[in-house]
Amino acid sequence: MSTRLASVAPVRRSTATYRPADRDTARLAKALAHPARVAIVRMLLAAGECVCGTIVDRLPLAQATVSQHLQILKRAGVVIGEVDGPRVCYCVDPRALRKLRELLAALAPSPGDQP
Repeated sequence: MSTRLASVAPVRRSTATYRPADRDTARLAKALAHPARVAIVRMLLAAGECVCGTIVDRLPLAQATVSQHLQILKRAGVVIGEVDGPRVCYCVDPRALRKLRELLAALAPSPGDQP
């Protein structure tokens, strides 16, 4: 005797039901959700700007992997890439970091606030 399981469609929830600030927080947090991307952002903040090859030289990752991480950061608006001949020079967009700080501060009440 065989039993068949009925096929059930997965429940899909629209992100439209979430507040814009929640979507922004999730987008930026997702971009920083890998230690390599955090290291890249720290490196860019310390240097001001870097060429992809310089970042590759400083991290124990393949050039293609660093490029993928940079693209994720760029798509999220965390970094800006400027083409300079055959090279791409990256820097952190200060507006994105400011926005992230504001969004994270809004998650937790200040010590004097009542729950």
